[in-house]
Amino acid sequence: MTYELNSPLSTHLVNTLRDSQTDALRFRQNIKTLSLLLADRALQKEALQSTSLFTWQGRYNFQMFDESNLLFVTVMRAGLPMLEALMDLFPDAQAGFLAIKRDETTHKSKLYYDRVPDCKDKHLILVDPMIATGGSMIDAMELLKERGASKITSFNIIGSPEGLARIEEKYTELDIYIAQIDERLNDDKYIIPGLGDAGDRQYNTPE
Repeated sequence: MTYELNSPLSTHLVNTLRDSQTDALRFRQNIKTLSLLLADRALQKEALQSTSLFTWQGRYNFQMFDESNLLFVTVMRAGLPMLEALMDLFPDAQAGFLAIKRDETTHKSKLYYDRVPDCKDKHLILVDPMIATGGSMIDAMELLKERGASKITSFNIIGSPEGLARIEEKYTELDIYIAQIDERLNDDKYIIPGLGDAGDRQYNTPE
């Protein structure tokens, strides 16, 4: 199922990303802030556990997340700021990396780097700013579903209705948390209105 933030704050942040005058630093910062908003929404279903902490009044038990149960996997390179924000939030979580590149002629994706730790019994959260055709997400899911994660969730900034529908049809159990759903894909399979190439814009990479 897909859950869209669509709040005034998330709308403002996404539309700042659409502005071609937004510089790389602010672009990355807004991606990070949106990632935290997605985590706040998505982890409302995550169980807390009783944790003994040494406070100024001695030991007390408090309800907290088991950070070691979280595994954040990013699709490089556009997802790196999302990963950084979430690892700053949960420093005891683990991180994994996939590199998947879309062929601009065939529009098909190719995996060329896989560095994901043991997924067994983890809550795996796949982070990628954009879902266009859904091809990269499907490739990542095919790879990760076989590795024993107890649950897989997706965090995304924007996506097309076509790509989201394709993923939902194939993975009915997957929860997708997204800041904003855009209008459509154009004939070249780019998101409209979109925000350009997120990886290039985050790192000042020439087109």
